Amino acid sequence: MSAKNKITHIIKRDGRIIPFDQKKIADGIQRAASSVGGHDFDLSQKITNDVVKILHDCFQQPDMPLVNEIQDIIERALIENGHARTAKAYILHRDQREQIRNRIRHKLEDPRIPYQIMYETLIWNMENGCDTIENLNNRIKNGELPDLVHAAEERFNLSIRQTAEAIAEEKDRVKLVVVAGPSSSGKTTTTAKLAQKLNDVGFDTVPLNLDHYFFDLEQHPKDEHGDYDFETPEALDLTLIDDHLAALVEGKRIKMPYYDFEKGKRYLDAKDIQIHPNQVIIVDTLHGLYKPMTKSITSEQKIKVYIETISQLRDMNGRFVRWTDIRLLRRMVRDNATRGYDPHKTIGHWHYVRRSEMKHIIPFNHEADFKLNGSLPYELPYLKKHAFKFFPDFIRNWIGDASRRDAFIRAERVHSMLLQIEDYDDETIIPWDSLLREFIGGSVLKLH
Repeated sequence: MSAKNKITHIIKRDGRIIPFDQKKIADGIQRAASSVGGHDFDLSQKITNDVVKILHDCFQQPDMPLVNEIQDIIERALIENGHARTAKAYILHRDQREQIRNRIRHKLEDPRIPYQIMYETLIWNMENGCDTIENLNNRIKNGELPDLVHAAEERFNLSIRQTAEAIAEEKDRVKLVVVAGPSSSGKTTTTAKLAQKLNDVGFDTVPLNLDHYFFDLEQHPKDEHGDYDFETPEALDLTLIDDHLAALVEGKRIKMPYYDFEKGKRYLDAKDIQIHPNQVIIVDTLHGLYKPMTKSITSEQKIKVYIETISQLRDMNGRFVRWTDIRLLRRMVRDNATRGYDPHKTIGHWHYVRRSEMKHIIPFNHEADFKLNGSLPYELPYLKKHAFKFFPDFIRNWIGDASRRDAFIRAERVHSMLLQIEDYDDETIIPWDSLLREFIGGSVLKLH
């Protein structure tokens, strides 16, 4: 048996990848044998060795067997070795375990968690050699990152096109398309690309910027660090948004406000807007799934699209990189480069972001008509390039500071993860309409 053909990992039913452990096969066979009066441990070991040989013959790296494929081979090996009673006991035990799993799955199944997209993303990452930081680093070292960028961009653009085509089937009734999702998930680029594709299939989309509906800065309380919480839906004038959207859908004229972010002040009745009968409003907003924002518009008249950074990338310790950490890096890079915002403030403010999205955004994502994955498996080297330099200061400044405990924990975790990423500087391989350009700069899309 050559070393390269030896199985090292297997895939569990929930998509997790774990180390292959031959002892678990032997334990399962011995348990089944014991239940029918068999106690020959050496025989169990022999059958286990047969099973492992079959596995090595059937699977070669980087292929990994699924748990249920291993169990099928165990059943076959038991029957072929003349142990039908043990095989029956093993099958019975396997069926009982599956029934228990189904009951637990039914109780724990959370509609807020996009299991299907997670699974599809994991499989895609495995097939494209970017399911782990180690594999991503290898693609960088081998000069293969441009190929990965191209494949990832094609995949995302395909999801946009398919969403637009599906929405087009409801063209006669739709008057509002809402793109929602947590901070820095890529809503702005997604909205711009979706609008382009919708126009290609016969829509006339009209973008509306809901940032102009923020209340005046002085109406928001400060915390002990002088920070404002703009993340809650109540930071926006929800009643006015709902009234204006409903009026526009009915063909009425509105006077839209204007928000001056430098002064932190909103000016009412700043701009006349009216939507023609053949036009469709498209907006992107954190809280697009929050019911009070669009309560006056019927479900038949609106399409809700949800986007999240559903990364399925494991670090050197086998742990999945947190989606929120990727979004934190994106926001830090974007706000520092385009808005002159201190990265210390971005990470220090992130507890407000998480609190709001866990309360007002994520709980409602199952109500979306479409879900999109805004993760890009190649983006971490670029986010590291722009943001890594800030993290030593974060850690040094906040160690031992109880008031910054949350920010310190995040900083340590993200710093440790970025240390594992291979450096890569060439940004010319990133398309100018890429979602990543929304954060690192250079997008050719019209982004408000």
